[in-house]
Amino acid sequence: MAIYDRLSAQDRSFLELESPNHHMHVAGCFIFERGALSTPTGGVDIDKLRNYVASRLHRIPRYRQRIAWIPVENHPVWVDDDRFNIHYHVRHTALPAPGDERQLKRFCGRVMSQQLDRGKPLWEMWVVEGLEHDRFALVCKTHHCMVDGVSGVDLLAVLLSPTLDKEFEPAARWLPNPTPSGVVLLRDAVLRRAELPFAMAGAVAAALRAPEATLARVSESVAAFGETLSTAMSPATDTPLNRPIGPHRRFDWVGFDIDEVKKVKNALGGTVNDVVLATVSGAVGRFLEQRGISISRQRGMDFRAFCPVSVRSDDERGAMGNRVSGMIAKLPIAETQPKRRLERVRAITKNLKESKQALGAQVLTSVSEWTAPTLATMASRLAFENRTANMIVTNVPGPQIPLYLLGARMAETYPMVPLFSSQGLGVALFSYAGGLYWGFVCDWDQFPDLHDFVCAIDASFRELCDAADA
Repeated sequence: MAIYDRLSAQDRSFLELESPNHHMHVAGCFIFERGALSTPTGGVDIDKLRNYVASRLHRIPRYRQRIAWIPVENHPVWVDDDRFNIHYHVRHTALPAPGDERQLKRFCGRVMSQQLDRGKPLWEMWVVEGLEHDRFALVCKTHHCMVDGVSGVDLLAVLLSPTLDKEFEPAARWLPNPTPSGVVLLRDAVLRRAELPFAMAGAVAAALRAPEATLARVSESVAAFGETLSTAMSPATDTPLNRPIGPHRRFDWVGFDIDEVKKVKNALGGTVNDVVLATVSGAVGRFLEQRGISISRQRGMDFRAFCPVSVRSDDERGAMGNRVSGMIAKLPIAETQPKRRLERVRAITKNLKESKQALGAQVLTSVSEWTAPTLATMASRLAFENRTANMIVTNVPGPQIPLYLLGARMAETYPMVPLFSSQGLGVALFSYAGGLYWGFVCDWDQFPDLHDFVCAIDASFRELCDAADA
């Protein structure tokens, strides 16, 4: 019997949004102390590492599956790749001397600039040796249609351990499931469409058994959808960050001590995410001023950040695919007083939590599943082309204990987000083992001054620290 999985409407949208200039993969650069994976010549034991990855893939079957398409309906499905080759996906390279962070950042930008091969499982892992101070890096890249970057299981999650284990059981022999024929895929699609009216009738019957609760849910959903649509149809201010992007990427990063961030929030109020958005607000204001846009001009701007929000329920944890919505925050980029800037961000996020923005996007995704899966794609494309937000800022909480890869300690972790239409700069954060790690991805041609923005982030955060000390 042929076994396969349909992509959800949201997962499909990330496939359809991709183009030569818009690469829909999420990625991360993870820096390790070489330690137990060292070879006598000072390199990384790639054979052991590759065999270890192969031994863990049974826990995430999606990583040995590729995309196929249902005839006529043209909907994507996951099928086992009967020609899966671990050597293609786990790649080995080295930095030339001196192997500094600048070279590693340039390498990450080049990896982010290349689309994944649609004919193979949609992931790559680059093992990068030659990094100074006896370190190596893993650069992991996965298509957004597989993971949401917020709460899903990915490859690194099944490779890392809180213990110093260096041994593992070899990979069992893998037997791929037969690839379904086009006839089988089309037959199942027809049956699925035939069953939809019965499923809808069952949902209606269940709703009628509790009419008051159903009416309340419907009213809330309609209000949420209206609020989301109103925001999407009102474009943010055009800025130098919002030009059509090309295919090439730059990548940079910075790391802060999480205790410093918590000290700011404890002294001035709010959450860690409020401190993050206040830091970004101050940095954008500085950066735009360097680009010739004065503070007085910035005061009239409606500058927005799209902030992804996980809507994954407890019983969905550990599942692949996307369960993510989002909220759009208007950032106070012209506020020059750091304490006041954080206060304004706190008020904005408080209002967003009380609003229905995240629910509205969730409603749209659910409607797409029941009706036209391409509806989610059209809505996403409209939102980005209409400049609903100027940039993406995503903050993912991670484990606060050290993790190890076959006994090699992970020291730092820098996330990378895809860039959407006319959003030339994206910011992603990941907290880990006492650090808050920022990754910055941008269009190569538009932002030769990306490091100036990184410096602006640091300066904006130090302002908040000074205000907290005061």
